[in-house]
Amino acid sequence: MSGKLKEKASDIGKMILPAFIGIFIILVAMGSFYNVSEQEQAIVTQFGKVIATNSAGLYFKIPFIQAVHKVDMTTHGIGIGYVIDNNGQNITIDDEGIMITSDFNFVDIDFYLEYKVSDPVAYFYNTSDPEDIMKNMALSCIRSTVINYPVDEVITTAKGQIQSDVKEKLQTKLQNENVGLLAVNVSIQDAEPPTDEIKQAFKAVETAKQGKETAVNNAKKYQSEQVPAAEAEADRIIQNAEAEKASRIAEAEGQVTKFNSMYEEYSKYPLITKQRMFYETIENVLPGTKLIITDGKTQEVMPIESFTDYNSGIASAAMEAANDSSSSTDVDSSSNNN
Repeated sequence: MSGKLKEKASDIGKMILPAFIGIFIILVAMGSFYNVSEQEQAIVTQFGKVIATNSAGLYFKIPFIQAVHKVDMTTHGIGIGYVIDNNGQNITIDDEGIMITSDFNFVDIDFYLEYKVSDPVAYFYNTSDPEDIMKNMALSCIRSTVINYPVDEVITTAKGQIQSDVKEKLQTKLQNENVGLLAVNVSIQDAEPPTDEIKQAFKAVETAKQGKETAVNNAKKYQSEQVPAAEAEADRIIQNAEAEKASRIAEAEGQVTKFNSMYEEYSKYPLITKQRMFYETIENVLPGTKLIITDGKTQEVMPIESFTDYNSGIASAAMEAANDSSSSTDVDSSSNNN
């Protein structure tokens, strides 16, 4: 019986050994080939040294001697200043999101960083945790950029410029450190004051700014309405002044011409001209007054009307002027008849 058992054990051993050898060969054959998808790149190493990097396709490797490490080349994203929990809710990380601005205010700002592997060998071998290193670099770039802007611009108008500056700085640092990652895009998700009190203050500031803009617009509207009217009035005044100037000049030139003509007459007959000017002046100064002018030799007492009786003097002068006019008319008619 013992002999038969030994023979059976020997037969079983002979069957198991080929089975193990077959399984080993199958495993070796299966391990000698590997497939790389379109979203991956494979790093082939031999005794720890990189000998090749392969893109999509089916490849052969030497079992137990060569090793393959696959790297995902698709674009990924991480939040800076917040994380997303299992329920899809954003949880703020104060240590990351609170920044100081150039006017020494605080702002809570969240970024979303999109990245991908640019160098699979550097990504796999140069650092133990390239994503963490990249995140720290991004935080450094964000802080050094936000501090260059006042809080109003960070929250409102300067977001696009901040995103561009952060991306440029981060990409430069990643290249210098040879982390093997590429910053695809940097975007600001949210920017607001860190506390409710500051939020209310910022709202008040924004309201004041809107009021300022409204006042400025109203002032510009009033200016656009009033300036043309004022310019038109100024033109009218200037034109009137020019007209008055021309009138005064013409009047002065007329006076000069009159004076010159009078002077010419005076130079010819000084005494007669003096007397005529005297009589004309008296006539202008004492209109409607009766005057008796003698040769200065006759000694007579003549009644002279009172200068204060202005109305009577005017009436008398008018009557005499009428009589003189009628008499002169009669004389003229008689002379014509003759």
